Amino acid sequence: MKILVPMKQVPDLVEELEIDSSGKRLNRDFLKFKLNEFDEHALEEALLLKEQHGGEVVVVTLDMAEADNLLFTAIAKGADKIFKIPGNCDEGIDCHSAAQMFATAAKSIGFDLILTGVQAADDRDGQVGMLLAAFLGLPHVSVVTGLSLEGASAIVHKEYAGGVMAEFEVVLPAVFGIQAARHTPRYAPVSKVRQAWKTSKIETVDGGTVPASNGSVVNRMFKPESGKRAELIEGSPDDVAGKIVDLLKSRGLL
Repeated sequence: MKILVPMKQVPDLVEELEIDSSGKRLNRDFLKFKLNEFDEHALEEALLLKEQHGGEVVVVTLDMAEADNLLFTAIAKGADKIFKIPGNCDEGIDCHSAAQMFATAAKSIGFDLILTGVQAADDRDGQVGMLLAAFLGLPHVSVVTGLSLEGASAIVHKEYAGGVMAEFEVVLPAVFGIQAARHTPRYAPVSKVRQAWKTSKIETVDGGTVPASNGSVVNRMFKPESGKRAELIEGSPDDVAGKIVDLLKSRGLL
């Protein structure tokens, strides 16, 4: 069983985010990046399947900021091979183009199963998994919260709105968008990441020419504008009730 896990780094939302001079994207000069949370769950699920059924876990990422650290962290967690897709992606790339490049790379690497994160903090549409499946002509299930293998098929649990759960039997190969792994993603100690830098090798794989953007277009990006301060109404319950009624009347709501 060869499980391929496409991963990416995303801006750390704990940091202060600044908009660049174009007003259409984040200023990446001083951004700090972290592993996309949902991709960590996809990797964890892949490692659990490997521990249960054997095989290998292969991680692939686009050549973006701190891509090497992402890949060596994946090795420290238990991945077997790591690949980087070269290309000018430092300013970000839309889901459609990323999926096309991952699909080209996946054909070269080979796989029996592909696990992606269900979305990323910097995505506007979260379509990488399903577009990747479409480019490869494979079945796809997203928002997966449970996954097991039975012979040449996978049993997946998908979550719908309102907490409704569904179970699907899917013939492999397939692409699954992981919402949550069965276990909390494992921690990679700094010492193991440093060891991976020394002992592991990043391979490159062709993802084709970076396609022209064909996803949604950002016309303007801005920080939320501050509104008026909240008005605190004090007094006894009767006084507060009366003031609320007067306020609603004055604004034409009663």
